[in-house]
Amino acid sequence: MYRAIARNKRNTFFIIVFFLAIVGGLGWLASAVYGDPTIVIITVVIASAYALIQYFTADRQSLSMSGAIEVRSKADHPRLWRTVENLSIATGTPMPKVYVVSDPAPNAFATGRDPEHAVVAATTGLLEIIDDAELEGVMAHELGHVRNYDIRLSMIVFGLVVAIGFIADLFVRMSFFGRNNNNGNPILMVVGLVAMLIAPLVASLVQVAVSRQREYLADATGAMTTRHPDALASALLKLEAYGRPMQRQNSSMAHLWIADPLKPGVIDRLFATHPPIADRVKRLEQMGGSF
Repeated sequence: MYRAIARNKRNTFFIIVFFLAIVGGLGWLASAVYGDPTIVIITVVIASAYALIQYFTADRQSLSMSGAIEVRSKADHPRLWRTVENLSIATGTPMPKVYVVSDPAPNAFATGRDPEHAVVAATTGLLEIIDDAELEGVMAHELGHVRNYDIRLSMIVFGLVVAIGFIADLFVRMSFFGRNNNNGNPILMVVGLVAMLIAPLVASLVQVAVSRQREYLADATGAMTTRHPDALASALLKLEAYGRPMQRQNSSMAHLWIADPLKPGVIDRLFATHPPIADRVKRLEQMGGSF
C-alpha cells in the first residue's frame, strides 16, 4: 500500500506535466496561427494560475455545490462521526472534517488538498439505507482517497481540464470571429483548429482513466483497512440498487463521489468517471477470498 501511495505521488507529477504539455501545445499552435509567440507564455501562465487557484479553493467549491453542512460535533450525527473518528484513529490519519448532504440519493465523497486539510461527506440517503459495517466500508473508501492523495490529484487535474477546455474554446472562437494574422499558411490554421477541438477530449479521457483507477485503489485501501471487503461490496450494491440522480447535479464534481451522481446514458458511460459497480464488487469479492 505504501508503494501504491508513493506511485500515486509520482504519477501526480507526470500527469500534471502531461496536462501542462497539452496547454503549452495549444499555446504554441495558437502562437503559430496568429504569429504572436507571447501567446504560449500567457496560455501556460493562465492555466497554471487557474490550477493553483483550484488547488486551494476546489474543496470549498465542492461543498458549496453539493449543499453540504458541516457536522461540528458527535452529537449532531453520532454514527457517522464515530465511524470516521474510529477509522482515523485506526489508520493514523488526521480526523477530517465531516459533512452531511441532505439528499435522498445515497452517495459520499472526499475532497481537500491533503490528509491535514481533508473533508469527507455522506448523504442522508446513504445513512438511511446502509448498516454500520457498510458505512464503515464506505468511509474507509473515502479515507482511502485521502491517504492515497487522490483528492489532491483530482483537484489539480480538474482545474487543468477546465483550463484546457476554456483555452481551446477561446482559441476556436478567435479563429472564427477574430482576425487571422497567419494568412500564408492555411494548412497550419486547419491543423491548429483540429488540435484545439481534440485537446479537451483527450484531457477528459485522461481524467476519466485516472479517476477510474483511483476508485479501484480506494476500494482496495478501504477493504484492507476494515478487513471486511464484503461490507463495502454490499454497500456498493445498495448504491446501485437505490441510486438516483443527485438533486444538485454538477458534472464538474462527479468524479469525487463514490458512485456516479449523474446516472449517465449509454454514450455518456464512455466518459464516466467511475468504473462499473459490478467490476468493483467482483474485485472486492476476490480480495475477500484472500483474507
